[in-house]
Amino acid sequence: MHTDAAAKIAGMIPIGRDAAAVRQRIETMEHLLEGLFTIPGTKRKVGLDVILDVIPVGGDVIGSVMGAWMVWEARNLGMSKTQMARMFGNVGVDFLLGLIPVVGIIPDFFFRSNTRNLKIIKRHLDRHHPSTAVINN
Repeated sequence: MHTDAAAKIAGMIPIGRDAAAVRQRIETMEHLLEGLFTIPGTKRKVGLDVILDVIPVGGDVIGSVMGAWMVWEARNLGMSKTQMARMFGNVGVDFLLGLIPVVGIIPDFFFRSNTRNLKIIKRHLDRHHPSTAVINN
């Protein structure tokens, strides 16, 4: 059963280096890291990034690796070195803030490095690959 579910999910995420496939993979990862759940009684969404922060150091490392993967994927879009450095900087700041014992979870509610990076990527895509734009309901 688990194999069928994994195959179904894998079939929904496109492979390839074209801008549309890269955009969809990056948006999927950002949603996984930043927007899986809504905190009851609020409109605030959280994802694995906040949940992983509960695990000292290891959770921060895993979250940062996942965030760095988004940036690494963005290299297929021809983004500038400045944009890439800014995005890796966002991941680094998120990692360092997450290392602060106990209160390290709080910055993830406000800094959201993966959402910041997705905005940078979307601006680039909208300018250089407008055919990848998606209309959300």
